[in-house]
Formats: sequence, C-alpha cells, structure tokens
Amino acid sequence: MKLAKVIGTVVATRKEESLVGCKLMIIRRVNGTSEYIDSEEIAVDFVGAGIGDIVLIAQGSSVRVDPKRKESIIDMAIIGIIDAIDI
Repeated sequence: MKLAKVIGTVVATRKEESLVGCKLMIIRRVNGTSEYIDSEEIAVDFVGAGIGDIVLIAQGSSVRVDPKRKESIIDMAIIGIIDAIDI
C-alpha cells in the first residue's frame, strides 16, 4: 500500500466493460509529509475519495479480491481515505 493525493478525475465514456460504473481518479504519490514523489497515475476509486484527499492505494492482484472484480482489468485502486498521518 502507498500514499497518494487525488488531483483530478477522468471521464471515459467508452471503456473496457469491467470498468463500466467505476470512478476513475488521477492520483499522484506522496510521502508522509504530503510532498509529491512521483508522476500522475489513474486509479479506480473504491471508497468515494475526492480531489484533494490523501488516500491509500493498492496495486496488482490484491485490488481484485472481491469476487465481482476477480476478472476486471483494474491494476490500481484507492482503498482508503487518510484522516491523519503521524510521523
């Protein structure tokens, strides 16, 4: 799992069928002090995050544990919204 900040949204009217109904967000990885450390990426939002939220992301097969998502092509997902970080 990694930290990221939601910086935008993606609207795709045509997409692979397993992504229909998925909310796509533009995220950028951050460190523990919310400084950007990587380039932009797209993640499927499982938790209702919004622009400006610091979120927890997961990648790979671990984001497809739900039986409904087992065959989807999702590679990165927002799995939590961070309330506070204590370092």
